Amino acid sequence: MIKRALIALCVGISMSAQAAAPVAKIEQMLAKPKVLCGRFDQSKQLTGLKRPVTSNGRFCVVTGKGVLWRTLQPFPSTLRLTRDEIVNYQGDRVAMRLDAQQEPTVRMINQVLFSMLAGDLAQLDKLFDVDGDADASHWHVALKAKEPALAKAIGAIALDGDSYVKNITINDASGDRTAIVFSTMQTGDSAMLPEEAALF
Repeated sequence: MIKRALIALCVGISMSAQAAAPVAKIEQMLAKPKVLCGRFDQSKQLTGLKRPVTSNGRFCVVTGKGVLWRTLQPFPSTLRLTRDEIVNYQGDRVAMRLDAQQEPTVRMINQVLFSMLAGDLAQLDKLFDVDGDADASHWHVALKAKEPALAKAIGAIALDGDSYVKNITINDASGDRTAIVFSTMQTGDSAMLPEEAALF
């Protein structure tokens, strides 16, 4: 339950020589800044509900450190994902902390989410079968988890973009669907607000 909720919120990959996706071409197209921040708009369609649940906010992906996911609307909340833990802040208060040593799936979730947001196909290669295509300026990949447990938690994932990942769609095995659109990308240390940098 925790795995699905976190992946949907962050929202949250085996490539071989015979894989259909032009992985090398996509890797060349993707920018790999040390710090990438921007806006996200998320829409989650839950099974049984007519209207989707929407939210928006800011995200930052910092190479070697992790991901910061700041929901601003409708309710402020901050999620920090690092190699060793997932921390949820409500204001300045820590509302939840999951440690990778106590909950082994934390490391896998963080790896998947960081790799998706950073467009790191080499890492996604380890957990997912990948299919996709690319032209001169745009690419699209579909990800299907190899392990049954991961497939049950995540379902199917689709990514597309240009120099950056612009859209992520997650279709949960339960029938829920999450769509995330990224915009106003900025790079470099100055892309982070002071309060965001302080959390790393």
